[in-house]
Amino acid sequence: MDIGFIGLGKMGFPMARRLVEAGHQLVVFDTRKEVVDQLIALGAQAASSPKDIADRVETVMASLPSLQASLEVATGSGGVIEGKRVKRFVDLSTVGSQMAVKIHGLLASKHIVQIDSPVSGGVGGAEKGTLAVMVSAPRADFEIVKPALDVIGKVFFIGEKPGSGQTMKLANNFLSATAMVATSEAVVMGVKSGLDPAVMIDVINAGSGMNTASRDKFPRAVLPRSFDFGFATGLMVKDVRLALDEMKSLGLSMEVAEAVGRLWEVVIREMGPESDFTSAIKPIEKAAGVVVGGAKGGSHAAK
Repeated sequence: MDIGFIGLGKMGFPMARRLVEAGHQLVVFDTRKEVVDQLIALGAQAASSPKDIADRVETVMASLPSLQASLEVATGSGGVIEGKRVKRFVDLSTVGSQMAVKIHGLLASKHIVQIDSPVSGGVGGAEKGTLAVMVSAPRADFEIVKPALDVIGKVFFIGEKPGSGQTMKLANNFLSATAMVATSEAVVMGVKSGLDPAVMIDVINAGSGMNTASRDKFPRAVLPRSFDFGFATGLMVKDVRLALDEMKSLGLSMEVAEAVGRLWEVVIREMGPESDFTSAIKPIEKAAGVVVGGAKGGSHAAK
């Protein structure tokens, strides 16, 4: 397929690279010339703007960091909506269902189909092509883009209702956010009472408490104190806030989600939006007066 790709960040670049390597003809745009040049070296072509891409291909994909970026790229001045050839806009970003519905309506006025297609699995999943890809779109358009989406991960058709892919993504990321802070609290409790955190994680992963944080994040980024899992606190907090907004718009009262949201607001305030989201344990450690992990996977009281 001829595909346009906008947004070559931590997630977008490996997804675009995999598409090129799979034989798709890519036209790419990003505000940073260096990442565009890297893809040109692999065989992609450069575009001067989102509109330029949409003038040249029928299918445009985007992986963008914020709701406003997705809205502007899709529907703003010089955006995809002004393109002469474009027929469908595949948004791989997380924007929440309300923004997805808004973009859907604006694009529909120009007979452009929005394919809501958020992804989960982090930078590692993007690099390996193992992302969970959650698609809501008209079935016929889904079938057209599915072979390309198969390159970046396991594709799930959520439904035809605009924004339903976003609802699925927010449910998933709420659970991921919950696993991170809940596991942090559990391990800090053990360390405070004298348990070895590495042994704790081994036991949790062999028992019924196993989750994505204990399985992946703690061994790779928390116990070694590297905090480099590859997903920013700011992005996780964005997803948690969107999930809470979605729950409220549905008239739901979600006590666990609200508690998780409060914890993540503390994390972003103390650690900053650019910190790795595995650093969520640090404010919990600080309040308890302990540090989890270290060179030998041990622990010690904070000085």
